Amino acid sequence: MPSAQASTSDAQDAQASPAPVKPDVTTASGRPVTRTARLSAIEHALTTHVVTSQAQLAQLLRADGFEVTQATLSRDLDEMNAVKMRMPDGSTAYAINETGFDVTMPNGYDDARAKAQMAKVLVGLVTSVARAFNQVVVHTNSGAAQYVGSIIDRNSSDDVLGTIAGDDTILLICTDAASAQSIAQWLLSLT
Repeated sequence: MPSAQASTSDAQDAQASPAPVKPDVTTASGRPVTRTARLSAIEHALTTHVVTSQAQLAQLLRADGFEVTQATLSRDLDEMNAVKMRMPDGSTAYAINETGFDVTMPNGYDDARAKAQMAKVLVGLVTSVARAFNQVVVHTNSGAAQYVGSIIDRNSSDDVLGTIAGDDTILLICTDAASAQSIAQWLLSLT
């Protein structure tokens, strides 16, 4: 009989202990805590605030629910082509290099360099790619399409006329079918 009491007691203990709590996977602003969401939050902070230091940026991200280390923040800023720009008052602040390539590059646009920079950011975000005539449909992780679309817009050559992005799907409109085929193959290499 003692063994029956032990099993009853064990069963009661198991019922009394609460189930493990899942960690919160959204920030205070309701954004998911993902790399894509963090990069989007950084982009938003840099476009809506004058950010003069990484410490200030980390504080803005913390207020939005993102805890980041200085090393992660440096890596993210590098991947996003964020640079320190001189302001009219002489101070410096972070800004996203809209052209996606070094503005001092002697011959302007460098397709290989732009693709290398985009690949660092886009790897793991693109899940599938399909092409039809001069259009490319890109599927991404949930919530990443607008971020990926903005990266493509900022870094693309003249072969991409523009992008339209939803939640997890992007439509790229290219100048012709050959350009669409080349871009689709490159994007497929990132999946």
